[in-house]
Amino acid sequence: MRFAILAVTALAATGCMSRSTSSGSGTGTAPVSPANTKLEISVSIGGSEAPTKLWTLDCPSGGTLPHAPAACAKLAKMDDPFAPVPKNKACTQIFGGPEKADVTGTFRGQPVNAHFDKGNGCEIARWNSVEFLFPTS
Repeated sequence: MRFAILAVTALAATGCMSRSTSSGSGTGTAPVSPANTKLEISVSIGGSEAPTKLWTLDCPSGGTLPHAPAACAKLAKMDDPFAPVPKNKACTQIFGGPEKADVTGTFRGQPVNAHFDKGNGCEIARWNSVEFLFPTS
C-alpha cells in the first residue's frame, strides 16, 4: 500500500511539472521564424457606414499593417493562430460585437483562409488572440 501511494504521488508530481514547464509563452515550443508569411487582412467594424479596412503583412519585411515587425514577432511565437474553433467545443453564448475579419494568404508557407468574428465566447477568445492583426485605424 505504501508503495502504491508513493508511486501515485510521484506520477502526480511529474504531471504537474510537465504542465508548468510547457506553458512558458503559451505555445509550448521555441519561437519559430515568421518567414514565408504573407497575409491579406480585411477588417469590418460593422454597420453600413463603417468602411472595411484592408492591410497586408509580409514577414519579415513588412507590409501595410501598422506595427508590422511587432505583428511578425507575435505570430512567430504562435503555434496555429488561424485554426478554427473545434466544431464540438462548448462556447458561451455571448455576443461580442459586429466586427468581422478575414485573413488569407500563407503562414509559414501554409495556406490560410480564416474568418474571425465575435459571435460567441470561443470566437471572441480566438479574435482576441490575434487582435493585433485587426487595427481599425
